[in-house]
Amino acid sequence: MDVWQRLRDWPELILDVLPNEGVGRITLNRPDKRNCWNAGMCDAYLAALEMIRPDRSIKAVITRGAGPVFSSGLDLTFLRDYNSGPLLDWDRPNPVVQVGEQIRQFPRIMIAQVHGYCLGGAIGIINAHDLVYASEEAQIGMPEILRGSFGQIVTATLLHGGLAVKKLAHIALLGRNFSGREASSLGIISEAFPAVSLEEEVTAIAREIGSRHLAALEHHKVAVQLGRDLSISQAIQIDQLAGQRLRRAMDPLGDVDSYLKSQKGGPNVAYRRPDVK
Repeated sequence: MDVWQRLRDWPELILDVLPNEGVGRITLNRPDKRNCWNAGMCDAYLAALEMIRPDRSIKAVITRGAGPVFSSGLDLTFLRDYNSGPLLDWDRPNPVVQVGEQIRQFPRIMIAQVHGYCLGGAIGIINAHDLVYASEEAQIGMPEILRGSFGQIVTATLLHGGLAVKKLAHIALLGRNFSGREASSLGIISEAFPAVSLEEEVTAIAREIGSRHLAALEHHKVAVQLGRDLSISQAIQIDQLAGQRLRRAMDPLGDVDSYLKSQKGGPNVAYRRPDVK
């Protein structure tokens, strides 16, 4: 049984850590509103990341939802009020976009744990994570066109994530939900698990990531987030740059003999570098 340590409660969000395991957890905590995103939740999420940032023992951060759903998307009352004011300059994104960008850039491995519903803008949020795991029965969908929008942020992040244009059009234009199992087959999420084991599986994955050297994890994220926007030749150059930068933080070959010995007989993911803190 995992024993989580509470770091802070906000009205809209809870921050926990799993001591000595390298894992943090952010719980969206508006279950009565199906965890839809408003200004308070956005502010609390950004504050939670800043609380985690100085603790370099935390390697992975899980985002999950309290109650029966992960998130029903954006709080439309909040969105209406936000958009009813003066028109913002295009370079001043709304708070939900700011959260997505911070998740994408944050120097830890971010993991979304999706159950129940994940709708509209919440898809944009999970797309910003490095890993996404969902229950097989989870319902994921884009209802924006039904209410007169087009799927801002969600459309861009799904296309950028490699979803085929015809699949995206089918999902967006019809507004029908699809399951976590279908999301896995489309490559929208990393993997789907039975609902009863979702949290256990995700925590185990986060704990496994938490056992790795932070510098290697950070440089993986650097290579992915910079390289994904470039041509293949430029992406390879970014890999080379990240490799040189990594060697300033650690020696990737510093424990070769012990590593090779641990892998005899087949892959052994339980290997742990002696310099992991």
